[in-house]
Amino acid sequence: MQVAYRIVYLKKLFPLRISRGVRDGQHNLFVSITDGAHTGWGETSPGASEGAATAEEAQNHLERFLNEYPDISSVQATYDAAREANVAPCALAALDIALWDLQAKKAQMPLYQLLGMQKPTQPTSITLGIMTPEEARERLPLILEKMGIKTLKVKLGSNDGIEADKAMYREVLDYHKKYPIAIRVDANGGWNVEEARHMMAWLAENQCEYVEQPLKEGNEDGLPYLFKNRPLPIFVDESCRFASDIPKWASHVDGVNLKLMKCGGITGALRIIATAKAHGLKTMIGCMGETSISIAAGAAVSGVLDHIDLDSHLNLYPNPCEGAPLLDQITTPLDVPGHGGKFKS
Repeated sequence: MQVAYRIVYLKKLFPLRISRGVRDGQHNLFVSITDGAHTGWGETSPGASEGAATAEEAQNHLERFLNEYPDISSVQATYDAAREANVAPCALAALDIALWDLQAKKAQMPLYQLLGMQKPTQPTSITLGIMTPEEARERLPLILEKMGIKTLKVKLGSNDGIEADKAMYREVLDYHKKYPIAIRVDANGGWNVEEARHMMAWLAENQCEYVEQPLKEGNEDGLPYLFKNRPLPIFVDESCRFASDIPKWASHVDGVNLKLMKCGGITGALRIIATAKAHGLKTMIGCMGETSISIAAGAAVSGVLDHIDLDSHLNLYPNPCEGAPLLDQITTPLDVPGHGGKFKS
């Protein structure tokens, strides 16, 4: 099989600010794998926390691995070998997604069907990054009403403290009175234990459905304290990268958020889903600055998940790819062979 690489700059329509910083664009790595008759596509959204800070670094990881492990005929065996070789998870995601896409195309089946999944029925949420109340007032109609979305994920954990978080969130509440929406919160580890305890109680009284990653990765020893008598469900994101992380926190959280870039692609995602369900946990899927190619791969596994945050492709200007369209608020896999994501012609 022939492997090729392409690096593309992606500009965001709206810069995204979270507790760890702000980003208005990035270079992503795209991987294609051809067997002579079919071509599978995968994507890397790089990040230092996911093992490769740049697209070039991700490509180097894959080139080194494939030089030593050229037989990639088995998706599962390739994934395990790449994990053992310490390939960056975000780089492995591109390879793994492309291999699954190729396998589904060879089988002439939509990927979600090949995986034994159903189409998702849960709406995707749209992300509102950290911003001033004035910015939130202007942004909310643009990102929700324009696309007919009624589920919002609010990024909190502002460096200016919890009062700044509350001020921004109040704008969301004011908007909710005019345009009813489901509201979720992601702190991206921006709170300490006492701030998280206070904010969860306050948010529970103000329309919030759950809180994601209240504590910084590495500070999970505070989860038991937050979990006891919690007013809202707690999901972990950065604290859960692979299925092997789940048993460590399973008795102190309500659910886990998987991301293809964190776990190394679809293979890692399937293992997280199975392990989370074995521990009785809720599941969700998120994304990290990805185009429709990676989003389509995520959509293929989302039919069994409780919450869906597959929206990064909706904030690209322009999105060079297509696939997994937004239909009635749902990021929907296509009924075509493979995951359905591809570059626009």
